[in-house]
Amino acid sequence: MNLAYIPSPSTGVLHLGPIPLRGYAFCIIIGVFVAVWLGNRRWVARGGRAGTVADIAVWAVPFGLVGGRLYHVITDYELYFGEGRNWVDSFKIWEGGLGIWGAVALGAVGAWIGCRRRGIPLPAWADAVAPGIAIAQAIGRWGNWFNQELYGKRTDVPWALKIDADPAIGRVAGTYHPTFLYESLWCLGVAALVIWADRRFKLGHGRAFALYVAAYTVGRFWTEYLRVDEAHHVLGLRLNGWTSILVFLAAVAYIVVSSRKVPGRETVVEPGASEDAAAEDGASPEKAEPKPAK
Repeated sequence: MNLAYIPSPSTGVLHLGPIPLRGYAFCIIIGVFVAVWLGNRRWVARGGRAGTVADIAVWAVPFGLVGGRLYHVITDYELYFGEGRNWVDSFKIWEGGLGIWGAVALGAVGAWIGCRRRGIPLPAWADAVAPGIAIAQAIGRWGNWFNQELYGKRTDVPWALKIDADPAIGRVAGTYHPTFLYESLWCLGVAALVIWADRRFKLGHGRAFALYVAAYTVGRFWTEYLRVDEAHHVLGLRLNGWTSILVFLAAVAYIVVSSRKVPGRETVVEPGASEDAAAEDGASPEKAEPKPAK
């Protein structure tokens, strides 16, 4: 009998009167706000305008949510279109089911549209928000804890996750590896790595974002090995495992090729931002020249 374990919430929904507050959605929303806040700080430090990251996130976030859901539904189509399934459930995003690969891919399309409208380079914007995205993933993974989903193999380690039985979906009670926690901690480590490497090596032209992608896929490959939920397999390996390998190789290749073609960091990330900052400094009382005493 395992006396030490991480308990699971009895429900993933709290009701504020008639309004349901779903833990999964709450974690995603908090993650988005943190990513935008940190991304804005990094963008301003690189010479951009305050608010630009949020303006582009208005495009990137909805595209990312749609992309994440599409990836999940396509790769797990039998959950929604198989015999005895209801296709309407494919729209119930609050019940869980967002694929990070689709979220990043389609989110990048939304970010590209936003960057194009603002006249700024997408790679520079991606570098600024990269650590924030990793932290957002770390927070978002706790949504899986609320939903009691995507856990790992059975275990009796002290930090095991206690899962309740649910015959309706075939969930068996027991203690399992808390893969949500493993990935959450890994993502925090990835964020710290990107921030450190960016300061140490002055990463630019999308290389900080590529480092985030490469580092994340290493941890994702490991957690995929531990997970026991249903998944498609190719040559004995889970589909997301193969995706992690391919995306890792692509990210590393980008870092190598990009560093040779465009070394260093962008000197200007947002045209006109430096002039605006200089004008504001010149107009501020602190920067004004003192008048001679009479």
